[in-house]
Amino acid sequence: MFKNFLLKKMLRTQGVPEAQIDMFISMIEKNPELFKNIATETKAKMDAGMDQMTASMEVMKKYEDELKKLA
Repeated sequence: MFKNFLLKKMLRTQGVPEAQIDMFISMIEKNPELFKNIATETKAKMDAGMDQMTASMEVMKKYEDELKKLA
């Protein structure tokens, strides 16, 4: 609950619309392990020198099917 509050606050400060925030939190609650894997792989790519946007896009593309099932 507290994590959700902090996550919502962070996303709001970045200008994410409220409807997308709720959808994103719902997806995380359905499969937290998937999002943990995405974060870990994204960080590994960034540590290897890739910029955040490129790393995120590559990892998200890898998990595209799983993410579509959660939406």
